Amino acid sequence: MTFNDDARVDSGRVKRRGRGAIIGGGGGIGVVIVVFIISQLTGVDLSQFVGGTAGSNGEDTEIANCETGADANANLDCLLDAASDSLDTYWPTQVDGYRTTSVILFDDQTNTGCGAATSAVGPFYCPPDETIYIDTTFYDELRTTYGSSGGPLAEMYVLAHEWGHHIQNVLGTMDSLDLQATGPTSDSVRLELQADCYAGSWAGANVDDGTGTAFLEPITQQQLADALSAASAVGDDSIQGTTSNSESWTHGSSESRQKWFTAGYEGGPTACDTFAVATP
Repeated sequence: MTFNDDARVDSGRVKRRGRGAIIGGGGGIGVVIVVFIISQLTGVDLSQFVGGTAGSNGEDTEIANCETGADANANLDCLLDAASDSLDTYWPTQVDGYRTTSVILFDDQTNTGCGAATSAVGPFYCPPDETIYIDTTFYDELRTTYGSSGGPLAEMYVLAHEWGHHIQNVLGTMDSLDLQATGPTSDSVRLELQADCYAGSWAGANVDDGTGTAFLEPITQQQLADALSAASAVGDDSIQGTTSNSESWTHGSSESRQKWFTAGYEGGPTACDTFAVATP
């Protein structure tokens, strides 16, 4: 259990998208451009997953029966909806000019403001439409393929990391970076590690639901270990199985991802300037 059973969930930020088609063959220059944009802004290479023009999406539906923390503890989609409510409550207190983002849960493939994408790309944030996209089967892959211990806080960490990219977009952090460079000290890695730190700052904030009840129960050491396990599992060295190819890194080492999540968890957003240190 992670959410307080009595916490109130103001749902509606997360929608589940029905199966949509990716149609055509080649995508056209418009799709290629937006795919290039997201690749440069987030380090996510979508180019190999764009197989056509934007087709029709299935219907977007709100998450049903998601009103309390107890509901969130019983259902993954509601868990992400409740976490989105918590994130959307926390960040306006930290960022002047904050604006919300949207979250789309999908199966297999979908169309986005950054082009057509499949679940193979993993969770990502699309700056042009300011939307987070997650195929929730990724959470199984996080455990079975990447070796994460799993758990609710680990699942919410993934969402909070992508929300961190939205915060960077709001703040204009992405605007002046060289995101074509790679390597442990590159802007791409620093951007990813800062998103990890922002995720940690939310997790450590114990956000109130507006009624005097914290969304989350006090985070246990096991839950924190689960979140750190997820951060470690998606480190570049973990995914590559080696540290010898560090100049190709775009997201940071397992150790760095854990370090910056912890920095945010303990110190809040002001501890998250990954661009101010020589080696993040």
